[in-house]
Amino acid sequence: MNFRTLGKTGYEISEVSFGSWAIGGTWGEVDDKTSLMALDEAIDQGVNFFDTADVYGDGRSERLLSKLSASVKDRIYIATKAGRRLNPHNAEGYNKENLSNFINRSLKNLNVECIDLLQLHCPPTDVFYNEEVFSALDDLKKEGKIAHYGVSVEKVSEALKALEYPNVATVQIIYNMFRHKPGDEFFQLAKNNNVGIICRVPLASGLLTGKMTKDFFFDPKDHRSFNRNGESFDKGETFSGVDYELGLKAVEELRKIKPQNMTMAQFALKWILMNDHISCIIPGGKTPEQVKDNVISSELPNLTEEVMDQVKNIYDKYIREGVHKLW
Repeated sequence: MNFRTLGKTGYEISEVSFGSWAIGGTWGEVDDKTSLMALDEAIDQGVNFFDTADVYGDGRSERLLSKLSASVKDRIYIATKAGRRLNPHNAEGYNKENLSNFINRSLKNLNVECIDLLQLHCPPTDVFYNEEVFSALDDLKKEGKIAHYGVSVEKVSEALKALEYPNVATVQIIYNMFRHKPGDEFFQLAKNNNVGIICRVPLASGLLTGKMTKDFFFDPKDHRSFNRNGESFDKGETFSGVDYELGLKAVEELRKIKPQNMTMAQFALKWILMNDHISCIIPGGKTPEQVKDNVISSELPNLTEEVMDQVKNIYDKYIREGVHKLW
């Protein structure tokens, strides 16, 4: 496992880390025993950064992370998110009282006294223009409830605005073979400001694994079944906002240029890791086998410049027109 620095936090974290949305819910059925095995496998493979949120299974993934043995808790970092418990989810709800309540709940779920990294969970755009929100986070940091804070965003414009707040330590954003825009407009500025970059949805909700087909079955409880047009939350979180059948066509083109020593998932993850501006990727892992497959990408050979150019050409041909301008 290779490690990179997570911005202003100073944490040295595994470049392939662990996203825990899938073990919390809305990705079909999951079994807690298997999820704990996946978490243990991640640690055995050198993963030391785990990303979660208070709404993943209504705290389920946070509580699963709390079950990790005491012997490893002093050598891992857990980042959680707050804000999406608001109902309605509006900018006015992002105030110190609500954030404090959310953090207290996460502290209990995680069974810790201080959260390593607290992230605003894709708040409405207006939140990024409200200095009082970030002042409240500064206060909560002084109170010792959080060690550092950052933001999770939907849009590059929100990420750019977040850089204006000096104590924002990290930005979490969607970046993958089907979502190139952050690399064009945001990454260099983030690095200049010593802001860590956490890349989520690295496999485009599994589309980039190459395992899906036109008739692939998704559980009705799986967001890939019910949120393709943004029915429940931003559609960019499901298949990166790419039309499913168009995405399948692009995947077949990517398959033709995939190095022989990589699975499709490893190819997609390695493509992201080729960018040294990012701090880590957070693929989900519902089973130990998935975790192993993901982690291998850290030590695979770099992709050639020719392959990188070919990926861009496929993006330009199939994806750019429908996705690039939206986020």
